[in-house]
Order: sequence, then structure tokens, then C-alpha cells
Amino acid sequence: MKLYHGSNIVIDSIDLSKGSPDKDFGRGFYLTDIKSQAESMAQRRCRFTGQGEPVVTTFDFDKSWLESKELKVLIFEKPDEQWAKFVLDNRRSSRTGFIHDYDIVVGPIADDGVAFQLNRYIRGLIDMGTLVRELTFMKLNRQYFFGTELAISKLIRDDD
Repeated sequence: MKLYHGSNIVIDSIDLSKGSPDKDFGRGFYLTDIKSQAESMAQRRCRFTGQGEPVVTTFDFDKSWLESKELKVLIFEKPDEQWAKFVLDNRRSSRTGFIHDYDIVVGPIADDGVAFQLNRYIRGLIDMGTLVRELTFMKLNRQYFFGTELAISKLIRDDD
């Protein structure tokens, strides 16, 4: 399968230490299987940093690795309570020290609408049941998190 990473620079090699720790699935390298989404992320990154040009780097990934015993993989099919708690733990990791040990995590992206609902939950304005119900109605794109060198080794850069 093709996976895409949007940035303001060409990705020649992946450096996991450059990732922010407070992302949906923690510090790692994030990709999507939707090229237009990667293009939007590249444009957003350029606006955020004020540097570079939008660039999408394409990788080939053998989906069978998601079922391999060699990698520790977590897959969220939809934004449910387990996913919401996992995202909340990761987004607060620099304050709490939370770190998971998954090589790859696949699941919905917590976009701005999701972030709004998560903040409502954190502030005690809604309970977990309401949060999950609100998230159920959202059409969320999928993201692929690669968090270890072993996982990164399964990505093959596609220079076509």
C-alpha cells in the first residue's frame, strides 16, 4: 500500500526524535493513505513554520506487517472510548510521562473538531459517553503512526 507524509521538507531519512511527543499517538512518524490529506498537511506545515514548500513523500508499506508477530501493532477501527483515552494520554504525555510501546498505531485522526470535543471532556463539560457519541458522528480520516526504528524499517521510500 502507498502511505504519504506531508511536510515542508523532503524526507530523505526518518528521525523519530524530531517528532512532537504530544501528538495523537505519541512521538513518531505519521503518515496517511490519502494523498490529498498529506497535501493539506504539507500546506499546513508550511503555514505553521513559515518555511519551505509543501512536499509529499510517498512510501510503500506491506500491509501484512500489521498482522505480523514481529511488530507490536494497535489498530483503532473507529473513534471509541479506548481510542479517546489513548489519544488523551498521548496528548498529555509531556506532562504525565505516558509512553506506549507500540511499533505501529493505526486509527482516526483527532482533527480540530475532535480536539474541541476532547477539550470539553478534559474541562469536565461532558462525560466519556457523551464524548464517544459526539465522535461517532464525525467522518475522520485514518493515520498511521510509526514509533520505532523497527517499524520505520518496514517503510520503503517511493521515488516515482
